[in-house]
Amino acid sequence: MFNKFFQFFAAAPHKPRLPDDEVKRLYPRYRWRIMESTFIGYALFYLVRNNMSVVTKDFETALHYSASDIGSLLAITSISYGVGKFFMGSLSDRSDPRKFMAAGLLITALCNFAFGAIASFPVHMLLWGINGVAQGMGWPPCGRSQGHWFSKDERGLMFSIWNTSHNIGGGLAGIVAAWAVTSFGSWQWAFYFPGLLALIGAVYVFLRLRDTPQSVGLPPIEEYRPSKQDADAPSTEPPAPQNERELSFRELFVDNVLKNKYVMLIAFANFFAYITRYSMLDWGAYYLREMKGADVMGGGTAVLLLEFAGIASTILFGWLSDRMGGRRGMVACLVMVPIVFAYLAMCFTPAGQMGLDLAMLAIIGFCIYPVINLIVIMALDFTSKKAIGTAGGFVGLLGYLGRTAEGKGIGALKTYLEADYGLEFAWKVVMYSIVACSVIATLLLAFTWSTGHRKVA
Repeated sequence: MFNKFFQFFAAAPHKPRLPDDEVKRLYPRYRWRIMESTFIGYALFYLVRNNMSVVTKDFETALHYSASDIGSLLAITSISYGVGKFFMGSLSDRSDPRKFMAAGLLITALCNFAFGAIASFPVHMLLWGINGVAQGMGWPPCGRSQGHWFSKDERGLMFSIWNTSHNIGGGLAGIVAAWAVTSFGSWQWAFYFPGLLALIGAVYVFLRLRDTPQSVGLPPIEEYRPSKQDADAPSTEPPAPQNERELSFRELFVDNVLKNKYVMLIAFANFFAYITRYSMLDWGAYYLREMKGADVMGGGTAVLLLEFAGIASTILFGWLSDRMGGRRGMVACLVMVPIVFAYLAMCFTPAGQMGLDLAMLAIIGFCIYPVINLIVIMALDFTSKKAIGTAGGFVGLLGYLGRTAEGKGIGALKTYLEADYGLEFAWKVVMYSIVACSVIATLLLAFTWSTGHRKVA
């Protein structure tokens, strides 16, 4: 049974190499095709992951769930996604991305259909746990595709362009779910309609995406030159190994992750960077309403600013890291500095100055998303292209453990301190704790300051 399962998802076999004129004609088309299908496909994953928050109040009332029940559903999503991203990353490194990613979208669509149709908390916990694991089938095949179709010299820009798909998908998730509920009249449609879009997306990805260049008769990316100027210039990309093969689990995880000091370093940096990122996404609206006098619309605007402020900057700093010889650690470290000062400024901004608070949140969103993006690209740079899913999955696992610690930690810390010392003191400690995590992430990234893809391969 398991053999048949792995045979179905197995990486596509290599085809005989096409003539040079066909290579020149088809390579750009396939590269666009890979970018397009992974971009749209990954954005769709967010529609069926970030749709719950819009209707938590509705099904909390309809199903008589408690706030603790809702918190458990949110927690199981974060934990299962982090674990799923790691284990699915290892599987994806030996799998055909079009089958792997399409299967993930299909499973998460079915979980959403079932969630809306069933009124049982234990079943909802199970479904959202499965959904989190299936969500882990989204990023790894995209990372594999980026590694095989785009060289390290251009990866900062191209991966950054692709990475904005999660900003767009995350930003649209709430709007799509809210529109579905408003249009069709019940909270279940926040799961049915995004599920339908994911189902269509699964078919699209299966038909459109492809595996490695060699699977369609093209040479590996190390041998591709898109223009005569590139053909005449020396490449910083190491030569493609002869008779490329898929790596064993030991080679993937032990050799390319556990024994790779740079991957381990940025994984722990990602733990603290995710605390920095999600603190305001999860608690920002709450903080502004409780401490700064914001209304519901002000809280919603804060989340929108955080998500969309990072779109242009992600591409900008990704491109800049390419121009700086792949020194992505240096760029990420420098970009973390304004985040520290923005959080400190929010601590001292008086209530009623909503414009200043929103400006600080915009700075945080503008800076934190490029950092998260660059950390992932460094994971790709520091390991073999055959182990991209495993390395990215491990770095992502540490990130989502950070998010879980943030969600539970901030809630527990605030509750404990507020009871004994008051609301204002509790929030000050919380905010200073976030600042401390931002500083730790900055210091860890500083250890990668001088690394570039020309030095670490």
